[in-house]
Amino acid sequence: MTRADSRPTPPAPVWTSYAGGRRTPAAGTAVPLVDPATGETWGTAHQDPAAVDTAVAAARTALLAPSWGGLPQHARADLLHRLGDVLADHRDELAALETLANGKPLTATRAEVSALARWYRYYAGVAETLEDRARTLSATAHAVVRQEPLGVVAALTPFNGALSLGSWKLAPALAAGNTVVLKPPPQAPASSVRLAELALVAGLPPGVVNTVIGGAEEARLLTDHPDVAMVTFTGSTAVAREIGARAAAGMKRYVCEAGGKSAHLVFADADLDAAVTAARQGAFSAAGQTCVAGSRILVQAEVYDAFLERFAEAVDALRVGDPGDPRTHVGPLASAAALARVEGYVDDAVRDGARAVTGGRRPDAEGGFWYLPTVLAGVRTGMAVCREEVFGPVATVQPFTTEEEAVALANSLEYGLAAGLWTRDGARAHRLAGRLDAGVVWVNTYRLLHWSVPFGGHKQSGIGRENGVEAVHEFLQTKSVVTEHGTPVDPFGD
Repeated sequence: MTRADSRPTPPAPVWTSYAGGRRTPAAGTAVPLVDPATGETWGTAHQDPAAVDTAVAAARTALLAPSWGGLPQHARADLLHRLGDVLADHRDELAALETLANGKPLTATRAEVSALARWYRYYAGVAETLEDRARTLSATAHAVVRQEPLGVVAALTPFNGALSLGSWKLAPALAAGNTVVLKPPPQAPASSVRLAELALVAGLPPGVVNTVIGGAEEARLLTDHPDVAMVTFTGSTAVAREIGARAAAGMKRYVCEAGGKSAHLVFADADLDAAVTAARQGAFSAAGQTCVAGSRILVQAEVYDAFLERFAEAVDALRVGDPGDPRTHVGPLASAAALARVEGYVDDAVRDGARAVTGGRRPDAEGGFWYLPTVLAGVRTGMAVCREEVFGPVATVQPFTTEEEAVALANSLEYGLAAGLWTRDGARAHRLAGRLDAGVVWVNTYRLLHWSVPFGGHKQSGIGRENGVEAVHEFLQTKSVVTEHGTPVDPFGD
């Protein structure tokens, strides 16, 4: 385990919500902000339910103002370009805030922020394509089909990517002309507050982007707020169901990306070295704290032993340590609760007959929330570690014999977010990609995310899509304006 004196320097110690172009007063409950690498408190975040009304009111005012609501699409596109540039200029600051929130290595969070600029530039281009469409209904009738913003959007984001996943929501929402209230979790608010502040720096009017720091109460207040037209959420399936029920009660548009338990299918004809490399990256990036973690690895029996040996060696070679050290591959878990959860899953599996081929314990380290990357063999599908989202650095490896068995195992869970498929047989790749019940299927690669490619889940893994042109349409509503050019026929006339 590497240790270095290179952790991010803690920024301002007190964080409050941001609404209408300014931070709100420090009020409500003060939540400690803890560095996952040390377990030490570096600041506080104030979650105040009153900030919800303040932020929604600011967003509503901005929505109706000529400075935003009256802008032509090309002007919105220019602002999105500028926002991407400003984020790139503040890459190091934003990356440090994300690392302090979730323990990801700085090399990873810097790469994430650098990529986000492309998201805003992409949606700037999409914004310029949004036009009204005209249709002729008859010789005398004409319709204009308009695509209009929904209004105020509440975007609820998770601790493991408040900035990146928040931007996945924010960029298309702004491209469609909405205003947004971001709600990051109270333990990871800083990057979202800075995102709202940097939107103002980029020239977006006050109130277009706002941030409410809060937990479950603030999430409920936002979802129920009568002036919120849409809710978009990323997080666990259990919470997604609760938020969705509340959104449905208010007849609000709802998009969610929920839990996942993604499978890697490795066939005997696959390039095993490439599959091992991708499976390691897919399962252990961000210490496994990602919704698309490919933590269920299914390997054809003929190559199971060879794959398991190579995979265990590759995982054992991962460097676990200080997120600020550029040599680090895997940082800490985000919290003491996350550590206890992961440890519980592994301990239960081992007691039930699984074998930790590598890892399976905390490292010898003082402070912080550390767990070694773990590979479990001898597992059964009925075990909780194989069926539930562990959200930590744990991968299970199971054998299969036939295509039918592989597909049945991959599709056996309630989740359907993503899947990986490894084979040199092109016909098999196309055949099975259509049978895997997942929103994204990667063939001979994994976790390749792109701003132009729609992302989202099947089954209990989500509703709607993020990224791509499809994401913008989630934030638009259709209005048909029909005009009659001749003399209207009166069906009740004599």
